[in-house]
Amino acid sequence: MLPNVRKILYATDMGENADIVFRYAISLTHRYNAHLTLVHVTEQLGTFGEALFEAHFPEEKAKQMHTEAVEKVQKKMQSELEAFCINELKNSEVTQHLVESITVIEGHSPAQAIVDYAKTQEIDMIVMGTREHTALGELFIGSVARRVTQLSAIPVLIVPIQSNTSNEES
Repeated sequence: MLPNVRKILYATDMGENADIVFRYAISLTHRYNAHLTLVHVTEQLGTFGEALFEAHFPEEKAKQMHTEAVEKVQKKMQSELEAFCINELKNSEVTQHLVESITVIEGHSPAQAIVDYAKTQEIDMIVMGTREHTALGELFIGSVARRVTQLSAIPVLIVPIQSNTSNEES
């Protein structure tokens, strides 16, 4: 029996050429007559950052400032994702109804946060991009995409992005 793909997750860092990866996600969503969820992960403040906050502010004030900063970043990112989605779909033959939700989440590990979110939302496929790297850079960069493929129990489509790729249709 063929797999039933009803929900696709587009995980993005909104980096250069995010539009190219988004178009793959939309294309798959359209072909499968599925629904698309966009997700962006903001990394949580690490123990060093928390220690800096607590060293300069009382504990309650530090927590309040951190919470307010996270909320501000998440709202800004949510707005950017919504604008990105509207802009990408305005001249498309597919309609915005394919996009079921746009979400910004916080996590210590972006890869784990993406996989956990996909599981809780009962996602059938994850689409994300990875940049072209030098041999040395390959050791460090692209690790989120690589880690998602290792952790995920569902298919992950990795769209390779070359830094000199044109955003124009050919």
